[in-house]
Amino acid sequence: MKLYSTLSILLFSLGLNAQKLEKIEPPSWWKGMTLDTVEFMVYGSGIDQLKAQSKTLHVIKSESLTSPDYLFVTIHIPSDILVGQHKLTFTNIKGKRVGSLLLEIQERRPQSSERKSFSSADNIYLLMPDRFCNGNSANDNVKGMLETTNRILKGGRHGGDLEGIEKHLEYFKDIGMTALWLNPVLENNMPEYSYHGYAMTDLYKVDARYGSNEEYQQLSSRAKQMGIGIIMDQVANHIGSYHPWIANLPSGDWLNQWEEFTPTNHMKVSRFDPHSAAIDQKVFHDGWFVSTMPDLNQRQPKLAKYLIQNSIWWIEYADLYGIRMDTWSYPDKQFLADWTKGILTEYPNFNIVGEEWVSDPSLISYWQSNVIRGDDYDSYLPSIMDFPLQSAVTEGLKGETAWRSSMVKIYESLANDYMYGNLNNIMIFPDNHDMSRIYTQLDEDFDLWKMAMSIYFTMRGTLQVFYGTEILMSNKESSDHGIIRSDFPGGWPSDKINAFSGNGLSTQQLEGLEWFKKLAHLRKNSMALNSGELLHYIPENEVYVYFRSFEQERVMVVANRNSNGKSIELVRFSEGLHESKSAENLITGEHIQLGTGVLEVGPMETLILSLSK
Repeated sequence: MKLYSTLSILLFSLGLNAQKLEKIEPPSWWKGMTLDTVEFMVYGSGIDQLKAQSKTLHVIKSESLTSPDYLFVTIHIPSDILVGQHKLTFTNIKGKRVGSLLLEIQERRPQSSERKSFSSADNIYLLMPDRFCNGNSANDNVKGMLETTNRILKGGRHGGDLEGIEKHLEYFKDIGMTALWLNPVLENNMPEYSYHGYAMTDLYKVDARYGSNEEYQQLSSRAKQMGIGIIMDQVANHIGSYHPWIANLPSGDWLNQWEEFTPTNHMKVSRFDPHSAAIDQKVFHDGWFVSTMPDLNQRQPKLAKYLIQNSIWWIEYADLYGIRMDTWSYPDKQFLADWTKGILTEYPNFNIVGEEWVSDPSLISYWQSNVIRGDDYDSYLPSIMDFPLQSAVTEGLKGETAWRSSMVKIYESLANDYMYGNLNNIMIFPDNHDMSRIYTQLDEDFDLWKMAMSIYFTMRGTLQVFYGTEILMSNKESSDHGIIRSDFPGGWPSDKINAFSGNGLSTQQLEGLEWFKKLAHLRKNSMALNSGELLHYIPENEVYVYFRSFEQERVMVVANRNSNGKSIELVRFSEGLHESKSAENLITGEHIQLGTGVLEVGPMETLILSLSK
């Protein structure tokens, strides 16, 4: 077995020069955790035979794998331990003291284990830190980081950071957002194309070009004070090829290695295919995404434990509101269950959403908890991303009128909801960082964009929107990811357009922003829209009608995809109307009498009506 030529010889030297104890991961822990026995990874040179001791901590064992430069120390942390720094002393096989490290034991936040997490009551704003706002130009280029800032380069680093995000917390609140999902913020010290964050080189350190661990913690705290939670984007499937592990693997089985570079086949269905060849399944979950993203072997017990502890550490350290797990189905299947169960054991109310990018609802629903499957597997995953609905909405709104309404695509997608375990805990979204922006997908048709936004903000599930959607950001000129993830206008001092203030936005962009804000606040403040039951009717003549209801609150949505107005006979919708006699248009404030039995809806209009008796 061998590493690939893309893993530079230069890297190999990084793990060989240290002559002393270097660091410990996790760097701290907390008293009173359910997980009170922790396996710490110690880094150093020739430390594999050392034994750890402590006068205040209960050291259970010290172990090594094949590399002489790692030591795994298992420590029990009693609930009555004193907070503060605790010394770990390391001795050699002759009992001679070699060195020591300090381990910080902290007090937990009150009710930390019972923390709230994101839900369908939230509006989640996805943003890419490098492309949102440069709040501190002093960290654009950092000594020791391999890639420098080059805003002209579409695939380069542009300088956005945590300070820039924190400076605009008021903006997020103003547009109705209650949670921020940041694309990965951990160190990506790669020589190029590092801005996206998915090739991590340190799983316990925020990338210095974004800020520091302390700044990330501060962002979470200040956002929480404003009613905004932070969702962390994590990756368990792979790391970056410049991660120090690659220069000096803890063990030969730390990575899924091949005789030559073998990419994953991305054939997710192979996991469920009863006829699938073993090699096809192996290539799917053990193959590498790209040559610069080595594939982790989560079947390695110490690596699995490391990853579980890492996630719990960040939840506790940064007071996280949730986790989005990248490339959900690619890691080892049993590990996914163990990882999720480990987090939920510590935080029973915590929410985690997995990315499973397929349009087949049967492949999506399999991963959500409380689902009846054909096997006895349970991943314990609370939430999954609704890629099928994303495709259906776009296709349904753009589709050509045929013998039946093209909007039936939306209806048919939702008709598959019987497969899911928790309908409101499915993440819905018009677009994200990996696909063309919704405005582009809809051929920059403003009316269709307004209709799409109206549907998403009134639909079942937990809503996520992508930064810039509110101002009609587009990638018409290119589907390159660097263009899709363009800089948010106003995030840099030299920007001629400032979306935060509205200066320079077109009339249509300003109209779109107001539409977006109105919808976001409607959903935020309506239990029917964010948490209610869904009742829908088969679309006819390009008109889709559905109802959301929660206790006594009822909302009727009528989406007319025709270029002419329609008169809707209400008798068909008596079940949803529930004897309602009047309605209020939640967008315009207009009061409508329903006693006539007919509802007028304008061309390319979506009505959102609060019903009353």
